Amino acid sequence: MKKTVIFGFLGTNLDQPGRAKWSKWRPTVSLGQQEDLMVARYELFYDVPYQKLASSVREDFLQVSPETEFNTHQIRLRDPWDFQTVYSGIFDFLKTYKFDTDNEEYLVHITTGTHVIQICLFLLTESRHIPGKILQTQMQKYGDPTGTYTIIDLDLSKYDMIAERFHQEQKEGVHFLKSGIETKNPVFNTMIRELATVSIKSKSPILLTGDTGVGKTKMARLIYDWKKQQRMVSGSFVELNCATLRGDACMSALFGHVKGAFTGAVNHREGLLKAADGGLLFLDEIGELGLDEQAMLLRALEEKRFYPLGSDVESKSDFQLICGTNKNLSAMVKEGKFREDLLARIQLWSFKIPSLKERPEDIEPNLDYELQQVSVNTGTQFSFNKEAREKFLQLSKSDQALWKSNFRDLSGAVMRMATLSDGGRITEDTVDSEWKRLVHRWHPDEKVPLPYASSSVITNEKWNKLDLFDRCQLEKVIEVCKTSKSLADASRKLFSNSILEKKSCNDSDRLRKYLAKFGLCWKDFHS
Repeated sequence: MKKTVIFGFLGTNLDQPGRAKWSKWRPTVSLGQQEDLMVARYELFYDVPYQKLASSVREDFLQVSPETEFNTHQIRLRDPWDFQTVYSGIFDFLKTYKFDTDNEEYLVHITTGTHVIQICLFLLTESRHIPGKILQTQMQKYGDPTGTYTIIDLDLSKYDMIAERFHQEQKEGVHFLKSGIETKNPVFNTMIRELATVSIKSKSPILLTGDTGVGKTKMARLIYDWKKQQRMVSGSFVELNCATLRGDACMSALFGHVKGAFTGAVNHREGLLKAADGGLLFLDEIGELGLDEQAMLLRALEEKRFYPLGSDVESKSDFQLICGTNKNLSAMVKEGKFREDLLARIQLWSFKIPSLKERPEDIEPNLDYELQQVSVNTGTQFSFNKEAREKFLQLSKSDQALWKSNFRDLSGAVMRMATLSDGGRITEDTVDSEWKRLVHRWHPDEKVPLPYASSSVITNEKWNKLDLFDRCQLEKVIEVCKTSKSLADASRKLFSNSILEKKSCNDSDRLRKYLAKFGLCWKDFHS
């Protein structure tokens, strides 16, 4: 069984003996009077002026618990209400203390001492500088010197309701950062879970990478809104696309300038870093920032101070930085186009947002979200009919769908289909028209990629050698064959009118010969 060791501060008021010390409740001494608490060792801290009281308390404790080893430690506190003084005093003692967690259990008594002392003891226990549990004592009734005690384990994971509350808070953060969209892609969902935790627990820079249109700016704004909701920031959300400015204009935008700093600087300007004080600064396209600006940004990050352009007086700003880029910054470092020290500073937390092409299972929930946004923004309710919705989703996952601009493509497509719909109802014709528009944008060289239904039975090379007439006909034949149970079943669907007019007696053979023209057979569809 482990030995119990208690750390505590002398109570300069509560631990005073008074006239009838054995009938008065004194927190420190009362711990030696608990029948079910065997104290092997007591480490008592006291300030210089209270050495006599500390010795008196030690003597009284040993009278009620003679088997306890009772040690007193003098800590010089210039001001017991000064947080830095108290924390440093206890911390310096703990640095040389030899803990033996295999054989000893540690309790930290926080009933006595100033509120600042109690807070410091709590924080040092919570941070595991003291590997123990919190101990509180309380008077039960007047005239009873024993009182009661309570032990509190700061390992919150052991408290089911508290653990569930933290878990729920993380779920809320994930839901918030996903804009309420029930995404299914495991890579994206894992990234969001980590980002939700980092957003609350860290003020360090965050680097968001990914292709154009994956939503880096939107994600930065969501992170800010989530931190704002959790009272983690008090300032504003400030953003700048670094690709839009160069030279003095960029320096001025970021760091501000004084009047006359350069040609055209007719007024004083504080700059975006100052505007983001207490808030969040989002620098998109960080790879476009010049080397001089990079050097000044690094200093501002590390020291929270910078010089406005043309000024000899420093400005201060405590901001959190989020950067966005679609470039390979490590490669830019090798080329001498990006500072290695700045990259090391901004990529402490780096998250790659996967492209829409990499998240085919998330197209459907994002399609619903975009349609809902259009409905909210226009004040008109829009929806797909069943066939149109299924067709768009099928096409959106085909080889034709490149989604070069990611969510900008999807958002634009939904907006156009909603605008062109009759009575707010999006039909197959509207989907067909929009899909031709997207395919033309993605494939301007006019080489038509394989349709989704055809990609598993014919090569892209063969497909592009066919005339448009043959492509259109073959695409439908392949679609019917893939959804039919047998060659005969497919023949009945394809030649239904011929069967009724009895123009052909062997439609299966007719279909077989048609497929053979393109090097296909029935087994290609149901192998």
